[in-house]
Amino acid sequence: MSKLKLIIKREFTAKVRNKSFIVMTFLSPLLMVGIGFLVFFLSKKNNEKVKNIVYVDHSGFFSKEDFKDRKTVKYEDYSSLTIDEAKKKVQDDGFYGMIYIPKQDSLELIASSVEFYSASSPGVGTIESIEKKIENRLRKKKLGTLGIDLQDLKSSEFNASIKLNNFSGEKSSKMSSWIKIGAGAISGYFLMMFVIIYGTSVMRSVIEEKTSRIIEVIVSSVKPFQLMLGKIIGNASAGLLQFFIWGIIIFILSTVASSVFGVDLVEAQTSKLGPEQLEALKQSASGSEQLFRELQKLPLGLMFVLFIFYFLGGYFLYSSVFAAVGAAVDNETDTQQFMLPIMLPLILGVYIGFATVINAPHGPISTIFSIIPLTSPIVMLMRVPFGVPWYEIAISMALLLISFVFMVWFAAKIYRVGILMYGKKPTYKDLYKWLKYKG
Repeated sequence: MSKLKLIIKREFTAKVRNKSFIVMTFLSPLLMVGIGFLVFFLSKKNNEKVKNIVYVDHSGFFSKEDFKDRKTVKYEDYSSLTIDEAKKKVQDDGFYGMIYIPKQDSLELIASSVEFYSASSPGVGTIESIEKKIENRLRKKKLGTLGIDLQDLKSSEFNASIKLNNFSGEKSSKMSSWIKIGAGAISGYFLMMFVIIYGTSVMRSVIEEKTSRIIEVIVSSVKPFQLMLGKIIGNASAGLLQFFIWGIIIFILSTVASSVFGVDLVEAQTSKLGPEQLEALKQSASGSEQLFRELQKLPLGLMFVLFIFYFLGGYFLYSSVFAAVGAAVDNETDTQQFMLPIMLPLILGVYIGFATVINAPHGPISTIFSIIPLTSPIVMLMRVPFGVPWYEIAISMALLLISFVFMVWFAAKIYRVGILMYGKKPTYKDLYKWLKYKG
């Protein structure tokens, strides 16, 4: 046990004293926050640019009332000109574009014959906004020809709001489902990112020691299993410390930047929503109060404990595989043939989570993949907010622990032979032979 502690301390110290680790610990949050605010600033400036659009209506159905000016879009009526005259004037005056509505025999033909002219490709949002204006006007005209009063039609519309309850009487809502999905998705994403960043760090550490021949000295006094376990735990400790520092720095920088530059983070998110989505957001009862109530209903204590367990369990499981790959090769280039089989379960877990957990968190596919060790760290974390039976969690946790121990043993077997192999690119057949080696 004392040797394991020494290895963990050595790996942790070597990692945190590394110049690149120190630089990235403090530089990464600056880059992340800086890029985020830069994107928001550029998007805001881009949206502030006024688009001058001309409309030429030869159908006689549209008016200035249908093309109302907005903050970033101004409309001008050139309906008195021919299409050729209007196009020339638009080009000469440098307008953003021109809407041409030809005269047709029916409303259906008008809907399918509207054209938009511009010097460059227009934005999708701009075209969708114009289409919506034309659709609304033609719809009103159609209702008028059918003798249907628009006010009567509006008064006949209903917004159904289904109240969600379980059989024990506990109330829920659609917002609750979205919060659960968001909590699970964020947990799964962080785990995948952590595994990719720090799992490969374990692999590089093994490769560096192997190529420098330091490993030959270390392995003479330490068992491969202890060495593997120490490397994994040491790198995990350094990684968790870096994540913790990132979280603190990002929070401080975001708060300071928001107050100094006057950037509203809520505005940054809601600015991307359309009018209908904003209206729906305003109509959602009690807003932040409801959000707080729904958060209180979540099993936050259980989610935190399981997040720590699956976060570390998933990292340990995959890191042991990365370490085995590092022991089997001489350089990082040779690792590419082994990377795809390692990454596939991670990617599969993310896809399974978004494709099945969101729609059926307790379905057979979600349940099975939340128990299989290679995908359970991601899928189970996405299922936990929806409530998972204790026996499923127990089975999943037990299998993950057993798989981790087995994988460390498996990796140590490869490690024992692979660290002394040089100059040969290993194959899967070679790895199988190393597993059977009893020397």
